[in-house]
Amino acid sequence: MIAEAETQSLANEIISNSLEYTLFSWSKQGGLNPIAVEHANGVYLYDYDGKRYIDFSSGLMNVNIGHGNQRVTDAVVKQMQKAAYVTPGCATEVRGLLGKRLAEICPGDLNKAFFTICGATSNENAMKLARIYTGRHKILARYQSYHGATYGAISAGGDPRRHPVDSQQAPNIIHFDIPDGYRYEHGEENLLKDAIHSLDRIIAFEGPGTIAAILLEGESGSSGCLKYPKGYLKAVREICNKHGILLIMDEVMSGFGRTGQWFGFQNHGIVPDLISMAKGLTCGYLPFGCLMVSDKIAEKFNDQVLPLGLTYSAHPVSCAAALEVLKIYEDDKLFENCRNMENYLNSEMEKMKAKHPSIGDWRNTGLLGCIELVKNRKTKEPMAPFNASASEMAVMNKVAAKILELGMYTFVRWGYIFIAPPLTITKEQIDEGLNIISEAISIADASIT
Repeated sequence: MIAEAETQSLANEIISNSLEYTLFSWSKQGGLNPIAVEHANGVYLYDYDGKRYIDFSSGLMNVNIGHGNQRVTDAVVKQMQKAAYVTPGCATEVRGLLGKRLAEICPGDLNKAFFTICGATSNENAMKLARIYTGRHKILARYQSYHGATYGAISAGGDPRRHPVDSQQAPNIIHFDIPDGYRYEHGEENLLKDAIHSLDRIIAFEGPGTIAAILLEGESGSSGCLKYPKGYLKAVREICNKHGILLIMDEVMSGFGRTGQWFGFQNHGIVPDLISMAKGLTCGYLPFGCLMVSDKIAEKFNDQVLPLGLTYSAHPVSCAAALEVLKIYEDDKLFENCRNMENYLNSEMEKMKAKHPSIGDWRNTGLLGCIELVKNRKTKEPMAPFNASASEMAVMNKVAAKILELGMYTFVRWGYIFIAPPLTITKEQIDEGLNIISEAISIADASIT
């Protein structure tokens, strides 16, 4: 009993210190009750009471190799014993090896790595480089997307998290819409045509000679795993080629096996000019990102200064972590497991849809999936709308609370429940997670009309 009391006291102190002296992302700071994580292993988090939570969103869709892999720990310690930090102007063994490995992984002539700190800094530098290379100033990006929280990146994303800082937004970002296939009313045969026609009109209105790049996610993530119309990215690639516009693929969330391939865009048969990456590059074990640049762009800077720089660019410890993570993906055949578990998860979700009338749609690529709950399957009225207010979240808040109570950590947003577990997950663990979600969705079932 004494040990239990001491453990509870420690947990309370950890939560109290965190709430009193730190700020939490994207949250009202009052009324928070975070999990005090004592340790994590595989697909599970453990608090100080010993309660186990299955992590069905891989942290923030980044812990692709699962928690607590000591191979990464060992690689990090080994590098820190050699050199914990050198300036970006120095060369290290791990820097060169990581750059070489990424060049081998990336298709086409994407052979040059500019190492960053995170996904937002990857996208910031992608937009900056596109403007410098082309001499143009506009960036086109999708409304229903998210590219990071720095000013440039959050302005490029159409996510409503940008609204509080819209008055300070970065200039020359033009947004366009891609129809949502689940709610598109004019037939699947018209979906691609209308989506491309809309983009063509915006390019014509803005002037193709002013547009430096189009920025898109490899696969949609936190906006609801929205599917591209079949053939859409190929058509966008052709449009870019026609007008001399660069294509930037944001693979921060969809990269490194999350969609069953190295990168989400590989499911669409294209090759971009720039790739932004982070998350699955080190799986969150250390902060790190990368912008992969095509040879044709990089060659411009052989004889002129590359005006990009970060104090922690090519950080040797993060490079060492990334190198080991890339080896783990291949040694443990995690992409193969992702594709196998995708098939199993999709089949189990069909059973869930038959059981729960509040499930309107299930969208998934690899292990980047989203359940959309609705009040009525016929009208497709969402259980909580886009950018829902607090009052509109009443049902979904109950669903989210039940999920946590039953021992699951995952991302619940508006009317969406995200399913993006570590790529190490087994069928038995998928069953465990879906049983929790099924019980929680029963709350939503009671609210259908």
